[in-house]
Amino acid sequence: MSWFILLIVLIGILGYLRLPLQKANLIIIAWLVLVPVTGNLSTGIWLLWLTVLLLLTLINWSALRHKLISRPVMSLLSHNLPSVSRTEQEALDSGDVWWDAELFSGKPDWGRLYGLATHRLSDEEQAFLDGPVEQLCEMIDDWKITHEWLDLPEDIWAFIKKERFWGMIIPRRYGGLEFSALAHSEVIMKLSSRSIAVAVTVMVPNSLGPGQLLLKYGSESAKNYYLPRLARGEEIPCFALTGPEAGSDASAIPDTGRVCRADFDGKQNVLGIRLNWEKRYITLAPVASLLGLAFHLYDPEQLLGEEKDIGITLALIPTSTPGIEIGRRHFPLNSPFQNGPTTGKDVFIPMDWVIGGQQQVGKGWQMLLECLGEGRGISLPSLSVGAVKMASRVTGAYSRVRKQFGLPIGRFEGVEEPLARILGNTYIMDAGRKLTLTALDQGRSPAVITALLKYQLTERMRRVINDAMDIQGGSGICMGPSNYLARGYQALPIAITVEGANILTRSLIVFGQGAVRCHPYLLKEMKAVQNKDLQAFDQALLGHMGFMVSNLMRSLWFGLTNGIFEACGTPATRCYCRHLTRLSANFALITDYTLLTLGGTFKRKERLSGRLADVLSNLYLCSAVLKHYEEQGAPAADKPLLDYAALLTIHRAQQAMLAALHNLPLPWLAKTLRFLMFPFGKPFAPPQDALIHQVAKMALEPSASRDRLTEGIYTNEEADHPLGRIEYALLQAIKAEPAEKKLRALVKAGKVEGLTQQTQTQDALDKKLVSDTEAQLLFNAWSAMRKAVQVDAFAPEAL
Repeated sequence: MSWFILLIVLIGILGYLRLPLQKANLIIIAWLVLVPVTGNLSTGIWLLWLTVLLLLTLINWSALRHKLISRPVMSLLSHNLPSVSRTEQEALDSGDVWWDAELFSGKPDWGRLYGLATHRLSDEEQAFLDGPVEQLCEMIDDWKITHEWLDLPEDIWAFIKKERFWGMIIPRRYGGLEFSALAHSEVIMKLSSRSIAVAVTVMVPNSLGPGQLLLKYGSESAKNYYLPRLARGEEIPCFALTGPEAGSDASAIPDTGRVCRADFDGKQNVLGIRLNWEKRYITLAPVASLLGLAFHLYDPEQLLGEEKDIGITLALIPTSTPGIEIGRRHFPLNSPFQNGPTTGKDVFIPMDWVIGGQQQVGKGWQMLLECLGEGRGISLPSLSVGAVKMASRVTGAYSRVRKQFGLPIGRFEGVEEPLARILGNTYIMDAGRKLTLTALDQGRSPAVITALLKYQLTERMRRVINDAMDIQGGSGICMGPSNYLARGYQALPIAITVEGANILTRSLIVFGQGAVRCHPYLLKEMKAVQNKDLQAFDQALLGHMGFMVSNLMRSLWFGLTNGIFEACGTPATRCYCRHLTRLSANFALITDYTLLTLGGTFKRKERLSGRLADVLSNLYLCSAVLKHYEEQGAPAADKPLLDYAALLTIHRAQQAMLAALHNLPLPWLAKTLRFLMFPFGKPFAPPQDALIHQVAKMALEPSASRDRLTEGIYTNEEADHPLGRIEYALLQAIKAEPAEKKLRALVKAGKVEGLTQQTQTQDALDKKLVSDTEAQLLFNAWSAMRKAVQVDAFAPEAL
């Protein structure tokens, strides 16, 4: 049987190298033909040898393969493939694939990732951030906005319009700023570190809305009229999609439009649409002058053609049009950005108010899907990163100046754990944001990646803000002008819910669409089956068979070696590239196992889909972390952050993969697969205590690493500013650290008395044990600490 063992080894080598199946078969067949020459084979071994040889020959003989393999498999799949609805097909056709396809491949091309040219801010974009954005941040009084006015003040509304904040995505020829995706993101990130309400007000017109839809699908006349007005703030836009009966399932919109003719604007018998709608949760709707509307269009009189049910359609409608009701407001969790319902009753619009005109009727769902990348890939991730960067900076500083039992609370192990989690997740989130922006700025539209990014970053923001609230305790929960965390905490569910609820995104979209779109052969097979194209199906099936064998062999090899022989990445990140390459091969293998064993029923296995979405998400975020570290010049001081972020995401990917394996069909086979992938048990552990200590320590003092981690947010060092007082207290604590160490030694030696640092300092000064300079530093640090930990208190009538 030594020949059979050698055969398995040969298959393993060819599978690892991923040779095309037919070429690999020819090599194996040539080797098998030589086997009888090497010695006598018993009858049983002859039969095994002959069976293997015939099977491999069958695979390479196209005529026999078509008849005995491809045609029966194609017939079987035609009865078992899940039906694809029109809206699902449009979702699959929208956007494109990118690094997600590499992760599904089982063999990611790290040279492609590391070779990506990252976009840089232009001088004009940087000037806007340093000028108008900084100025807007300084104008904001978030307590008054959220507690007293419940709206932005007039001067902020006017400033946003004047400085063309709503024109970031609009080209210069229409009067816009024409910013890159990176600049757009940086603006939202900085504003969200100051005020969620202001950030949302700025980001929505630059996200899914009239501006973007006009740019991509509008007629030239509509662009020339509306885009300059939008850029200058002369029009306040909103987009009405969600209604009481159509939330996450936006394709089930019950709002209707019927093609008809009517008199309009002094003209008779105008071809148009009679609309009726009820929408809610529409940002800027209460103050909007221009309404983007999604509705289901019908043509009962067949005025446009033979179709009576035309489908989802989008239109732009001035809110002054008769029959439209706006003005009422929702109040989303004390985040008083303008948000409310809108209804329309028997509203007539001419056909040219449809975005793109008559030729775009019925194409609204695809238009929406292709434009979702802005909200998912830029707006909400940027808002999330701004919030966590702010939390990282202030919570780290607070942990240094707030003391218990004579020590900064950030030096207690119980606090170090959430503090490291805050910094590690901030690093992961910013890396994911920047890598995705690189794709968007290169003209890519990776639909699956933007969906997983929105889901992952808003969920991680929830964890970071919760950790920050735990550390800051009473100062986090007591509302008032001094509180910089609570409004973000209250607003967390808003980000979780909008632009596709996270439960839906995780359990249905990320892996469900990713498996079809990113798999190198599955979509080709599905299309070939639908088109009854045996030749195309045969080629896809042949490639798919080789793909599965390759991933099985690679998974087995990586399980035995942990990828130590894999040449990938750079010296600083090579070990993590190897781990990701191993998990990518495992993931590709599990994907095929899942689809083969579940078939069309997979669409109903949402928990399983969610676990596999977690695998893909963490593989993507870890890839982003490695790219981010290299882009920043691989600073040695940031190595703990790299290690923490990589270990955390790799461990989570592993755990999600194992959870999926425990719930796959045919448990005995799934267990065998798990053993082949992880023969020595779980190879990847989460960050250890020593690393947690290193990361947490980085939050407690000013450094280049801390500045890199929180780069791009609004900062202030003024002692009386809600944010600045924390930073000011940190700086005073650092200056006084040598004197404080000296004072502690004096107290421990019994030479100084007092219950507080203030009284101890005064006693030491009176006894000439510290100098005047040292005493002043200690007094300054104590006074700054008191201000930093102070919370607001109100007279009863004020509340």
